[in-house]
Amino acid sequence: MTRKFLQLHPEDNVAVALDDLAPGTFCGVVLKESIPRGHKFSLKNISIGDTIVKYGMPIGRTTTAIPAGHRTHTHNVRTMLDETTALHFEPPNGLSCTTERETFPEKTFFSGYRRKDGRVGIRNEIWIVPLVGCINGLVRRLAEAARSLPGGMDIRTAGLEHPFGCSQLGGDLERTATILAALARHPNAAGTLIVSLGCENNTLDTFIPRLGDYEGKRIRFLQSQTPGDELRQGLDLLRDLRDQASEDCRTPIPLDEIVIGLKCGGSDAFSGITANPLLGLIADRIVVAGGSVMLTEVPEMFGAEPLLARRCVDQDVFARFVRMIDDFKTYFIQNGQTIYENPSPGNKEGGLTTLEEKSLGCVQKGGTTPIVDILDYGHTVRKRGLSLVYAPGNDLVASTVLAAAGCQIILFTTGRGTPLGTVVPTVKISSNSVLAADKPHWIDFDAGKLMDGTKAAELSRELADLILDVASGRLETKNEINNFRDIAIFKDGVTL
Repeated sequence: MTRKFLQLHPEDNVAVALDDLAPGTFCGVVLKESIPRGHKFSLKNISIGDTIVKYGMPIGRTTTAIPAGHRTHTHNVRTMLDETTALHFEPPNGLSCTTERETFPEKTFFSGYRRKDGRVGIRNEIWIVPLVGCINGLVRRLAEAARSLPGGMDIRTAGLEHPFGCSQLGGDLERTATILAALARHPNAAGTLIVSLGCENNTLDTFIPRLGDYEGKRIRFLQSQTPGDELRQGLDLLRDLRDQASEDCRTPIPLDEIVIGLKCGGSDAFSGITANPLLGLIADRIVVAGGSVMLTEVPEMFGAEPLLARRCVDQDVFARFVRMIDDFKTYFIQNGQTIYENPSPGNKEGGLTTLEEKSLGCVQKGGTTPIVDILDYGHTVRKRGLSLVYAPGNDLVASTVLAAAGCQIILFTTGRGTPLGTVVPTVKISSNSVLAADKPHWIDFDAGKLMDGTKAAELSRELADLILDVASGRLETKNEINNFRDIAIFKDGVTL
């Protein structure tokens, strides 16, 4: 018999409708009104000012009394994020998985490209990085022309277009340069052509030192304002980079060198029930195997801070976690915005009521392992294990920062659907099977099968196999097939 509803935790006073439910339907209680698919209803009489509990955690406070069997949503529930929550450091006691943990077989390998600096790529591409947005047209033409270059293996060329790099001041210019430098040295890029105009704030002279000790044969530079045909000059440089890349070969790489980014976008009420917990199982498997996992979207940690704080591996990581949360809340306040201006309209239509509810579902992507590091915006991975990365929740900005941090692959869960992809393979995982069926040209994996009786352990093994296929080049993600490969850079300052 198909389930009609789901109570996620014994202490929850609400349940989630798994389909559109009519008044009079018995779901532990008799429903008094229609409950749309993905929305919540009260399991008992709840008084005004009482706490709504989902996942066994508070997700909001009632603004009116809610009799049993009534819908609980934005019309009768408000966030509690304007109430102060004190955080205290508690040393974690290792892994605290609540279900049997799935692991990879010992000595699991994927097939990747070992770079000269020791890092590993899963693609062997040529990236064109503009230092300023006003040369995006040139970068686009170079990328298109490079596809017809003769000889060598089939090496994809991608232009990393963006609108910044000039007329920026202070932190904005710093963030632009930091992100672009990190992407220029990404191990998925066999070679990088860095293109400047010549008069931008983000000059070649100030940018090149950010690259550190780079391999000269693999990074080339083109200044567009120098005399001559810049398109021809650029194609000559791309031809050289392509020749270098054609010499590269995949080799067996231990799984402990994989770096996975975790992201969700266009969430619905099932994201925190299917897709995000599934990613949590994958994150734990990667960490146990010695690999690296990264979680970002700081505003979508609001409301889940106590859970994350308890997982900080030591006092220093805890202090940096608290500072990251506080800095982002200050950013909201300084711009005259309330910190709980979330979920989005699409999230609410899908059944998410408060930011606490969204956050508690969002952070499940990070599994249960300790948090070993906190990375500033644009910084790259330093430790194996689970790291948190400073960035907003915006899908493209957050995906870009994960790529810049060194993620070779991003696992992206979605309940509403999105065609988005960034410069690294972006595995789109649907929270429900309806979306997977409706948008097979967007979605790579259907986590909605969990609601149809498929066991989480079985589905996590399927997803783990898909990740290894993507990493080894045996499978392209839908964003790669569609050539949806965009970047976005966080901006919060003055533009001249």
